[in-house]
Amino acid sequence: MAKKTKVAFITGITGQDGTYLAKLLLEKGYEVHGLIRRNSTLYNYDKIDQEIPDHQKNKNLTLHYGDMTDSVSLLTILENTRPDEIYNLAAQSHVRVSFETPLYTAQTTGIGVLNLLEAVRALKLKSKIYQASTSELYSGDPKQAPQNELTPFKPKSPYGVAKLYGFEIARIYRESYGMFISNGILFNHESEIRGESFVTRKITLGICDILLKKEKYITLGNLDAKRDWGYAPEYMEAAWKMLQQKKPDDFVIATGETHSVKEFLIEACKIAGLDWKKVYKINKYYKRPNEVDHLCGDAKKARKVLKWKPKTKFKKLVKIMLESDCKKKKINLQKNG
Repeated sequence: MAKKTKVAFITGITGQDGTYLAKLLLEKGYEVHGLIRRNSTLYNYDKIDQEIPDHQKNKNLTLHYGDMTDSVSLLTILENTRPDEIYNLAAQSHVRVSFETPLYTAQTTGIGVLNLLEAVRALKLKSKIYQASTSELYSGDPKQAPQNELTPFKPKSPYGVAKLYGFEIARIYRESYGMFISNGILFNHESEIRGESFVTRKITLGICDILLKKEKYITLGNLDAKRDWGYAPEYMEAAWKMLQQKKPDDFVIATGETHSVKEFLIEACKIAGLDWKKVYKINKYYKRPNEVDHLCGDAKKARKVLKWKPKTKFKKLVKIMLESDCKKKKINLQKNG
């Protein structure tokens, strides 16, 4: 008998994580279905275009219009696809923006998880489910670093609170209904296709504009915030590994190293041959009303159970991102760095 092709459903498939996950699953022979939201531009597949150039011709990849706040669309898609694995990556994921759109963030990032779980339960599907969680669940107290699966949660933003609801409702459905649901508490993970509004891409793209003499400065917020930065494709491999286990569980995914925004800026400027002290300006607008100061993850459990560990170190990550943006803008870094 021929081996059954696994079917996966990815929400948030057009984002950084969704794109890398779709690419990984397609390479593994999955039939992949993705949830996309209708928007005014009609076309928001720039990340997928970059990583899966032939995606429109790929018979194993199908995109469906829907929304995490529309339970009917979720029910319809799940009933038609009946996936073996579900990866919920959809969210309003920008922390500062969550202070400006708290209700929308709560509905998509929090209640959207409930809508998805209820749809799976109503259809009596046996799907394994991955719920994308975040290091923004933690308070960022340096005394509690490194943070692991047992570190108390105390989010400091509407985004963090919405993600906490998603984490806990996933745990409750796992315990109450015997559903296979694993929470991945992923610390910051970046890449060449990270959203341009996130600080790492703001820095790399800002340096490109300075090298092209289009701008004199990069406008930033809190340079002292410390984060545990990893490489997104590796973190999506960890998400996949979670659903290959016999039992569901929650896992911290992180590098165990902490670096400040200032360190990211300094390293990127070093590669570009710029004086970091002369290329930035601080704007209070980009500072969060309530900051998570220090994040450093302890991924010992993932190393032991999932046999996963990060491969890309901080300096290499900065280099990958800056070189990618410079290449797109036809900048020769060797003339500067």
